[in-house]
Amino acid sequence: METGRDQDILTSNLAPRSSESEASTLGGGGADGEHAPAPPPASPGVIDPRALRLGQDFEVAVGVKKALKTVPVRKPTRFDWFRVHRSPDYQLRTGVLELKEERETYLVSPVLWGTLSAELQPVQLFTTVNRQGVVALWPVKLPRSDGRSNPWNDSAMEAASMAMHEWISLRSNLSMGGYDIYRASAVIPEPAWPDESFAEILNVAFKGHFITDADHAVLRRLRGEV
Repeated sequence: METGRDQDILTSNLAPRSSESEASTLGGGGADGEHAPAPPPASPGVIDPRALRLGQDFEVAVGVKKALKTVPVRKPTRFDWFRVHRSPDYQLRTGVLELKEERETYLVSPVLWGTLSAELQPVQLFTTVNRQGVVALWPVKLPRSDGRSNPWNDSAMEAASMAMHEWISLRSNLSMGGYDIYRASAVIPEPAWPDESFAEILNVAFKGHFITDADHAVLRRLRGEV
């Protein structure tokens, strides 16, 4: 037969108790209840979105290398923050043929420079990259034989020189007849330049746009033969 004391012990054993972990969960952490508990580790086979989130350096971490398939030949846009490769090995003074209506630029073989002297535009090709990692060739016009300066070309050449050491952006200033140059106010890391050589970049940029003989379709069109 159970005594009154035995009944009290039985009742005490059956009463619900809060463990330390339960108290921590209910109270928000330690004794003062100020800190939320750390989430438990995910069990095998359970999807945890935090473990699947890509970092900013994903391509570097997994060794991804984007193939260089397209290289625009153009001036940086007004929305670009860009840099210029400072090595002379990634620059070239040469002659190009510009078709403004078609917005196309053709590289011209030196064997045709004499023939196309009136149409040929001397330029300095600079290798550029913008914040989005787009590699481009920027043809900055050089003075012709008469040596006359042009504020547009002069300010473009100044901008190219500055962009070898800092991130800049260009804005056309019609009233001045040149470009306004803006420096980035934020600290931006150095650009990631492509592994390709300048020769490889040049071949991608002017694929199908390299004139090597007088029978080229573009030259025939200029002569009115097609």
